[in-house]
Amino acid sequence: MATAGAAVASASPARADGRDVVRPRALSPGDRVRLIAPAGVPDTRVARGVEILQSFGLVVEAGEHLSDKYGYLAGTDEARLADLNAAFRDPGVRGVFAVRGGYGTQRIIDGLDLAAVRRDPRVFVGFSDLTVLSGRLWTAARLVSFYGPMMNWNDARLGPAEIESLRRAVMTTDPIVLTSDPAEPSAAVSVPGVATGTLLGGNLTMIQAGVGTADLPDLRGAILLFEDVDEAPYSYDRMLTHLVRSGALRGIKGVAIGQFTNAPVTSGQWTAAQAVQDRLGGLGVPVLGGLRVGHGNGQLTVPLGTRATIDTAAGTLTVAAGVRAESAY
Repeated sequence: MATAGAAVASASPARADGRDVVRPRALSPGDRVRLIAPAGVPDTRVARGVEILQSFGLVVEAGEHLSDKYGYLAGTDEARLADLNAAFRDPGVRGVFAVRGGYGTQRIIDGLDLAAVRRDPRVFVGFSDLTVLSGRLWTAARLVSFYGPMMNWNDARLGPAEIESLRRAVMTTDPIVLTSDPAEPSAAVSVPGVATGTLLGGNLTMIQAGVGTADLPDLRGAILLFEDVDEAPYSYDRMLTHLVRSGALRGIKGVAIGQFTNAPVTSGQWTAAQAVQDRLGGLGVPVLGGLRVGHGNGQLTVPLGTRATIDTAAGTLTVAAGVRAESAY
């Protein structure tokens, strides 16, 4: 089995060199999928997420504690961890979908049943705070995950194209191609070139928070993907500066940048894009901005852990499929 040689989470995280990558089986109509809330509290919009997954032919079920609330968290740490592990332990569950981000995954991630993850890999979809879980799935089991919308679905920012992007990512073995959107503020960030590597990353706040933990992959040989929301330009500067100073960006092949959602613009000061350009321009690797990945309108779904190529002249990020066909190992 492909999981037999999977790397174990430790203080020395798995390198992004493409070895022993584990792709879960593509979801098919009739598969059971589980909704979980490892972080913030979901609301009534979950019903729309359920409707979308059902439109794919999937059988949707809720984690036992999905409706719990504990302060700003979706239940106690014990309850959220129980739902997380139950989703990865149940052999009938082929996909795990997060319903809400916010905050809280860090509090429970060290209790993740890694043996269950390695024993029976399955699809996981989430973003934002769930960057922590995607990182741990990679460092502990080399498991590809999917950076895509939560099931607390927001029709105001996600339409038919985004629904189809999610479906294709988890139910087909087609490569995924994203094109830089000049309307995105991050499109102003660019360092020319072509680069290929393992696509890893997620939310920049959570990437920085992962420094010194088993959640942050070794990014040598990687294309770093990042995005964020409600952060000022100096915050992007601070987080990227920390990653540079810590050595986390040493050996990366390139950078793919998603959405700078709700980044304030102050007259006479740098924009988020200008701050990021200043921090990344001297790394000596290609940088492509303007990708519709993150908290903004038109959020698309991409695998984390598969090979990707950025081409700044073409304005594209091309990512290998994150799932395998039924018969592929």
